[in-house]
Amino acid sequence: MIPKVFREVIDLGDGREISIETGKLAKQAHGSVVVQSGKCMMLCTVVSNYEQKDLNFLPLTVDYREKFAAAGRYPGGFFKREARPSDGEVLTMRLVDRVLRPLFPKDYTAETQVMIQLMSHDENVMPDAMAGLAASAAIQLSDFPFECAISEARVGRVNGEFVINPTRAQLLESDLDMMIGASADSVMMVEGEMDEISEEEMADAIKFAHEAIKVQCAAQLRLAEAFGKKEVREYDGERKEDDLAKKIHDMAYDKVYAIAKAGSAKHERTAAFKEIKEDIKATFSEEEMEDYGGLVSDYYRKAEKAAIRDLTLNEGLRLDGRKTDEIRPIWCEVDYLPSTHGSSVFTRGETQALATVTLGTSRDANKIDMPSHEGEENFYLHYNFPPFCTGEARPIRGTSRREVGHGNLAQRGLKGMIPDDCPYTVRIVSEVLESNGSSSMATVCAGTMALMDAGVQMKKPVSGIAMGLISDADSGKYAVLSDILGDEDHLGDMDFKVTGTADGITACQMDIKVKGLSYEILVNALQQARAGRLHILEKLTETIAAPNADVKDHAPTMVTRRVPNEFIGALIGPGGKVIQEMQKETETTIVINEDPITEEGIVEILGVGREGIDAVMAKIDSILFKPDVGSIYEVKVIKMLDFGAVVEYLDAPGNEVLLHVSELAWERTENVSDVVNMGDVFDVKYFGIDKRTRKEKVSRKAILPKPEGFVERPPRDDKRSGGRDSRGRDNRGRDNRRDDRKPREDKKEE
Repeated sequence: MIPKVFREVIDLGDGREISIETGKLAKQAHGSVVVQSGKCMMLCTVVSNYEQKDLNFLPLTVDYREKFAAAGRYPGGFFKREARPSDGEVLTMRLVDRVLRPLFPKDYTAETQVMIQLMSHDENVMPDAMAGLAASAAIQLSDFPFECAISEARVGRVNGEFVINPTRAQLLESDLDMMIGASADSVMMVEGEMDEISEEEMADAIKFAHEAIKVQCAAQLRLAEAFGKKEVREYDGERKEDDLAKKIHDMAYDKVYAIAKAGSAKHERTAAFKEIKEDIKATFSEEEMEDYGGLVSDYYRKAEKAAIRDLTLNEGLRLDGRKTDEIRPIWCEVDYLPSTHGSSVFTRGETQALATVTLGTSRDANKIDMPSHEGEENFYLHYNFPPFCTGEARPIRGTSRREVGHGNLAQRGLKGMIPDDCPYTVRIVSEVLESNGSSSMATVCAGTMALMDAGVQMKKPVSGIAMGLISDADSGKYAVLSDILGDEDHLGDMDFKVTGTADGITACQMDIKVKGLSYEILVNALQQARAGRLHILEKLTETIAAPNADVKDHAPTMVTRRVPNEFIGALIGPGGKVIQEMQKETETTIVINEDPITEEGIVEILGVGREGIDAVMAKIDSILFKPDVGSIYEVKVIKMLDFGAVVEYLDAPGNEVLLHVSELAWERTENVSDVVNMGDVFDVKYFGIDKRTRKEKVSRKAILPKPEGFVERPPRDDKRSGGRDSRGRDNRGRDNRRDDRKPREDKKEE
């Protein structure tokens, strides 16, 4: 028997709908929904164990996977099954996690898992835009302690009009691609890329998405009500000792405030705070520490956070002594690594990134193979965050989700400034060597300089900055912090990263921790970020003002050439012989792609030094060479035959044609060598295809003066008596051959 199904429909306002359904699938999960738009369907399940873990954080796992069967495809690889998540799936997991995690109680530590699976794909629907909706809807059907319904929506702008959850085709025409996560009351997360838009335009896009999210949150609540809202589970929450909290606050607050106000370096400051904490612990007996040990540490952290926040709100000072809008000292260097195609070092305070650029062909493009999207990236960035950059020692177990996310943000900030006609595949690698405040924005700055050092003709340089916000709802005070430290990242109410040129924003990432943040404060924060961004941009352009005019001597030069489709075979040669020999002889890399529209061949030639590239271009010219009828060309004899000489066009080496003996001279020629010899260079006239021989005809004699008294032989008349056939039969002696056969027949009979 099919169980009862509960369903809610969300109208997107342009004829499209999103439905949320529960009751049919995965009923043993604590909450499950199927979200559908068009043919796109995803299943989300949520489960949270009933036992609390002895941890000081929520062990939440958000897992998003796209099944290849959803698009009617097989997974690549030997085993033909889905394996580790792709970068695209990891990015979707991070988007959902960042909105869900703050809404669980801080003292809730049960193992919690959110699993989202794309089960059916629709090429006109981008599934990642519905993942947050699916996760929240499933949680609303569970008994989890969760603050409120949320959702996420993508917003684009096509022809000046905002669009909710645009298709991939619409995104190609859009000047922004933003994902917004929010509850009905507050915006909580923003991430996206833009085409140099203003701060006000960005705020308008957030508002537009928020209105759509309110409708999606209401639909979740209606579904939960119809299904039967469960009672929130009870759990062993955080132990509270108000008297102990006040005691520790009183012991720590003033001391922390004084150290924070002194303005010191990270290690010095950390050691001083640790000493205060240890002194407080020393005032408790061993028995008290056994009973209150964990609470003492928690309450100290709260007192430390309160003191640092108050210092900033009351006096406008920060941990390292800076004012709220002050940027840390910056120094930069380019061309640091001698063997890379481009390199730079960017250091801002205690954050440092070393970026390298590598130039390649389309063969080096980053292949994207997901059920929801297949394609290639000709510009991509990889970000590495080793443990030594924060003075730690820990094992490295592959690329972390954080590294994928931060690298993607930096890539989105830069990619719009790579020119459309850039012939190279460009890879940036950022090695974070020190970190105390936004290494992803340091990566953007280092990446910009490395690109310019490599000779990539960027449209405009890009800089990035990390910002913070500290606010007090009771007093109405707030402070926007430019270029935040790692410590300020944790104690603030909002942290956001913004990249852009002098003319506008190219990418952003925002996590808003305070409810009901006004758009006025948001725009003010973005305007302060712009001032800081321009200051950093000035430092970058002082180091390298514009892209180098050309690539480095040891870097490859890329030249592209279009070749008509009918010549591609000749360029490749049988079994690739021609192209392989060219690459070997010229020490170049040659890649041939087909233009899907014109069906022309696009030939990429990559080589260090111009000689090899020029040799390949000459070979292509030779293959494409088409002589014009009636034109005169210089040729060279490359082979001698009894009936003529094979000559090669000097303008197109490799293009050969037969110069028949009858076209050598006006006089009768008995031996070819009487007129020309191997290696001789002379002019010939091109006559096109000879109607009689159906071969190309060239003539040397046609451009020579006729000898005095020369009489041309009259043209042969095939209609005269005897005719060609009679003459042929007489010459061949067919009757005689018949007579010759008789003796053989007689001999055979004998």
